[in-house]
Order: sequence, then structure tokens, then C-alpha cells
Amino acid sequence: MEMTVNPYPLHPECPDLRRLADNPAEALLRAEADVVAAENAAETDRYRRLEELEEAQQDGRGVTRRTFVAGAAATATALATAQFVTTSASFAATKTGTLIHVFLYGGLDGLSLVAPADDPVLGKARPDLLLGNDSLALGRGFQLTSAFAPLEKWLKAGQLGFVPAVSDPRLSRSHFQAADACNLGGLPGETGGRGWLDSLVDALGKGTAFRSVGIGSTLPRSLVGVNGALSLNNVGELRLNGADRYRAATEKAIRGLFTGINHPVEEAVIEGMSALATAQKLAAKPYQPADGVTYQGVGNAFKQLAQLIKGGANVRVATVGMGGYDTHENQGTRNGGQLWRRLNELAGALAAFFTDLGDRSADVTVMVSSEFGRRVASNQGGTDHGHGGVITILSGRKLAGSLLGAWQGLNDLDSGDVPEYNNMFNVYGSVAQGRFGLTAAQVDKIFPRQKFTPMKLYA
Repeated sequence: MEMTVNPYPLHPECPDLRRLADNPAEALLRAEADVVAAENAAETDRYRRLEELEEAQQDGRGVTRRTFVAGAAATATALATAQFVTTSASFAATKTGTLIHVFLYGGLDGLSLVAPADDPVLGKARPDLLLGNDSLALGRGFQLTSAFAPLEKWLKAGQLGFVPAVSDPRLSRSHFQAADACNLGGLPGETGGRGWLDSLVDALGKGTAFRSVGIGSTLPRSLVGVNGALSLNNVGELRLNGADRYRAATEKAIRGLFTGINHPVEEAVIEGMSALATAQKLAAKPYQPADGVTYQGVGNAFKQLAQLIKGGANVRVATVGMGGYDTHENQGTRNGGQLWRRLNELAGALAAFFTDLGDRSADVTVMVSSEFGRRVASNQGGTDHGHGGVITILSGRKLAGSLLGAWQGLNDLDSGDVPEYNNMFNVYGSVAQGRFGLTAAQVDKIFPRQKFTPMKLYA
């Protein structure tokens, strides 16, 4: 049978290419998709004519070849669809929830967040930076800044805890080096430049395109790696670029070009398009938090996460960054001070987030850390870079106490710093282990050159 060549209506070299889109790159993409679609249609038509000819020669056999081929194709499509739905549903049903890592850039003075009450070393070294009389009581003789009063509900419920004296020997007093190591889970040469949260995702298995999300304009180092994390400022901005009137056509073109190509890139494109569809669905109408919930300041980042989690996007790990913690001067530990206001903004955001999530907060853990702590002594109004910081844990799962980990006092300082009584990456790993039900062997793989020692953080 002679094969005819179809006259395709458009190709990339046509002078009327511009009618497909204002942007030449988008127009070219759609033109390529039209060509592929036309070629596929021509091949389909050719095979159909061949089958009709064969049927005419074998008439009377009952089930025709065309009927069989069409039925087989439909069955294969149905099976493929069912497999996808089953995978998605299984992932959505996982009860291990979401871990959110909040990173405080600048180096939080942990002793302005939690500190032993009436400590003589602190009274002598930083009389101008002691916590106020309005502080909240913690376990083991510690106090919590009144800036965290918005979270008192969760403190009383056993869901808010603090790990003091956290550091790692590999952390220097350099913001850049220390923040890098904290987000990578070790030195760049040890991790290959891969973030600790991206390595954690390996242990969590496949999920949706939203399984790793960084709230912000750039992806944090903790999510850099091989698992394709998303970075966004708000859910509504996750869409294809270009004019609205061409967006649907562009999406259709991309799907057409990358579907059924038997190439690894196909999965990535499908995930990306799925993420776009989810984001567009969630952003179709303005997000309404739960009654009485108001997000302000850094709270707007948590608002995006609440929208994703409540919308069923199946976020597994996420990050939020907050600056302003490099307090060399005018630190203001007490009510109304600079650092007090910063911590109060954070506490208000976390309280709004957990209130907004409602029952869904049971499946969420928030871990707050910084690149290092600060020196014990005041420098007459502020503090300089040090070690021994504090990690805050807010969890839907009850914790083992309000003060967690080891504490051996401040009598023997480390060159003027709070000593390392709790290794940072043991804390990271223990938080993740408790949230996701991981084995110690699985956590070990997340932190190269570091032997994981589990800590008792959860009740």
C-alpha cells in the first residue's frame, strides 16, 4: 500500500510561527508539538488503513484485529492509570507526615531563648541579657523567653521542647561555613554538596512533586540534590511563564512532547505538570485560614505550607528561612527588645500555623535551628559568634519533655562558649527518625562521616 505524505499545517520554519505565541521560544515549542501530533496522527491513520485491509481479507472471524488492538490499548491505559492512582493514594495515606526545618540565619543567641534560672555564671557574664521575670518555666530548672508566650498552649501540652548546647566540631564561627555545614549535614567534601533533607527524602520513597518544598525565592542548601525540590514564595506563583491566553496551549504542547517517549525525563515532566495542576487548583480561590488565624511577617511562609498541607499536596519535607539573628549590638533579650521581637514574630507564626492546621498538626513536626550559638558573655549590649546553640522542636507528637538532651551546666565553658553537650546532627537525625519512623541505619546514610547516636526526644 502506497504511503501518502500529509501536508502538515505548520512547522518551525513557517513565517506565520508568531501567531502561536508572543514569545518566540513558546511559539516554537507549540509548533514542534503540532508537528509531533500531526506525525503521530498520520502514522495512526496509516496503521488503521492497513488493519482495515487485513480485516477485509479475513472477514468473518468474529473479533477483528482492530477490535483486539483497540481493546488491548484501552486495557493497558487503564492499568497504567490504576497504577499511578494506587501509588499516589498509597503515598497520601502514609501517616508519617511532614518535617519542616526552620533556619534562623545570623546565629541565634540560645541563652536569650532558654537558659537555666538564677545561674551565677550568667549573672556575672551577661547581667544585661538575662531573661525577664515574665519568662515561662521549663523543666530541669530552665526558663523560656516570654517572646514564646504565643506557644504556651503547646508547651503545656508537651508538644514544645528545646535542646540546649547543640553544636558540631566541624562548625566554625563563620556564618557562611557554619550555615553551609548545617544545611548539608556535614562539610561539602563529605556530602558532595548534597543537602541533608534531600538525602532524607531517599529514605521516604517516592511521592508527589511537592514532597520537598522550600518557601522562598531560592532553594536552600538543605534541599539541593537529586530529588527535585520546589522553591516558591507562594503557591499561586507556581505556573508556566507567559501570557495567560497561551498557557493552556503551552501545557498541552509540553505534555504532548514528553509523553510516551520512553526516557527518564518523561517522569520529571509528568511530576512537574502535576505540580502545576495542583498549584493552580489550590490557587483558584484565595486561601482562607481557619477562623481567628492571622499570618504576619514570617508567618506568610507558614501560610503557604498550611495551604499545601491542607490541600493534600503531600509535603514531606519543607524549609523556611528567617534572618535577623546576628545580634552583635542592641540585642534586646527582654520584652520589647530587638531579639525579643524577632522571636515573638516566630512564635506567633508557629502558633498560627499549628492552629490553622487543626487536627492535621498531629502529622507535622517543626524543627528550628541556627548556624551557631553565641558567646556566653555580653559585649555590652550584644553577643559575638560562638558555639552551643539551641534547637526548638514543635511537634504534633508529644515530646519527652520541655528540656531535651544533655545539660551539664556552665561551669566549664569552651573558650567562652556554651560547650557541645548535644551533637547537632544527632538532634537532626533523631527528629527525623521520630517523625518518619526510620531505623538508625537509614538515618546513618543521611549524614556522611557521622555515626548517628539516637536521642530520646519523643515520649
